Amino acid sequence: MRIDIISAVPQLLKSPLSESILKRAQEKGLAKIVVHDLRSYAHDKHKIIDLPPYGGGSGMILKAEPIFECIEKLQAERTYDDIIYVTADGEKFHQKMANDLSLQKNLIILCGHYKGIDQRVREILITKEISIGDYVMTGGELAAMVIADSIIRLIPGAIGDGESALTDSFQDGLLDSPSYTRPPEFRGMKVPEVLLGGNHKEVAKWKEKQRKVKTQQRRKDLL
Repeated sequence: MRIDIISAVPQLLKSPLSESILKRAQEKGLAKIVVHDLRSYAHDKHKIIDLPPYGGGSGMILKAEPIFECIEKLQAERTYDDIIYVTADGEKFHQKMANDLSLQKNLIILCGHYKGIDQRVREILITKEISIGDYVMTGGELAAMVIADSIIRLIPGAIGDGESALTDSFQDGLLDSPSYTRPPEFRGMKVPEVLLGGNHKEVAKWKEKQRKVKTQQRRKDLL
């Protein structure tokens, strides 16, 4: 899988891409993430990529020209399954969407910044608009990392235990069950006996019950 991320502040993306699963997946050749500095596609001497909005109002808007030039250059080099714009008014990101995107070959993620981007970009180039939650961030860079991480960890071989990703919360509409590890007793708090007995059938029944209880308590909307 290849993910091209277009950003007005690419420095924000350096650390997440150089650690943990995102780093290892790239080292294994399972994924390639390429960051593009939007200012590289501004041709005036000041490298201006944002201007005030027409009609007045606060904030600055990312210009259409550098975004079109960057995306069209990438499209001339390969075919993209989706061109994603990360924006607060996009479709709410969820696990099924991550699952579907993990099966794609090439993706572009455009990070919004300031007050947004020129609407013509959204109408002509963007195929999917995604929000990671009902709140506003300074830019789309951190949201792009959330999306990239949730996608790439699903690629077979990206994480050591492939089954782990398949049993995460939300994969089947329920939250995950409580987890314990050694020691069996800590400061008077004991691990449930069923998890210590070695009866896998009973363990599975306990986990399923706990998942339903937790989901009922915390996320009734999932039920």
